Amino acid sequence: MIRIDLQVQLKYEVSAPGADFIFNIHPAYTPCQKVSAENLQISQDLEWHIQTDPGTGNRHLRLQAAAGELEIRYEATVELLHRRDQPEELREVPVHLLPLDVLQYIYPSRYCQSDRLIKLATAEFGDIPAGYGRVQAIAKWIQSRVSFTSNTSTSTTSAVDTLIERTGVCRDFTHLMVALCRALNIPARFATGTDYGADPALGPPDFHAYAEVYLSGRWYIFDPSGTAIPMGFVRFGTGRDAADVAFATIFGTVTSWAPWIRTTAVEDKAAGLEVPHHCEMALSTDTDASVS
Repeated sequence: MIRIDLQVQLKYEVSAPGADFIFNIHPAYTPCQKVSAENLQISQDLEWHIQTDPGTGNRHLRLQAAAGELEIRYEATVELLHRRDQPEELREVPVHLLPLDVLQYIYPSRYCQSDRLIKLATAEFGDIPAGYGRVQAIAKWIQSRVSFTSNTSTSTTSAVDTLIERTGVCRDFTHLMVALCRALNIPARFATGTDYGADPALGPPDFHAYAEVYLSGRWYIFDPSGTAIPMGFVRFGTGRDAADVAFATIFGTVTSWAPWIRTTAVEDKAAGLEVPHHCEMALSTDTDASVS
């Protein structure tokens, strides 16, 4: 089991007359992720609500802030217990066997224009045997062709843009991987978390985007940017692309400061707690399979 102590601080200056916020900074409720303790502090005296999406487990903090400074402080202790499988045993699921709630993740979306990448995906990966190995080949292909460079993309950069520019950040790597998987009829979704284990040379700890791909009836974690340690990812949300799971969606005029994030792993061998590490096994965020 992995236990992560999480801290998130967000700071804004809200212009008159105020602004509405939707935050996705609370760890999602999943079969493999348990929030054992949490604390939320908001600098303004206002009403706030947390709503949970019953389909994804995503949790959304909603509030309306008045003009002035707004600071959000959130702390949580999160326990992760992933299923670990042999990669060579994982198969792609034919479209006619996909559950209804998975179908949305084989369609093109705003930032993942998979319909424009079918020829490329078929040419590059069509001859690779279907399964986990083919998905891993897509991730490695992206890492070999796209450079991780901070401040090289914007909130409108799409998978096709990244393919052309050959540079980007974790968000861009993930959009491209999701799009290439969908181009091969492999369900893939965009996930957000924290960049546990990332090289400090890349910058201070931050939010992180990675992919989850549907194989053998479960969702498996892939980190196409290769910058962090998947076993340490605290998942905030999953969606079709970044538009579904931004850590902050703001309606109003607001000045934002860079987020402050810390994730610390708790090691206690006697209690069965291990430090996240790179693992050759396939890590799943699901416990029960709907397709064998």
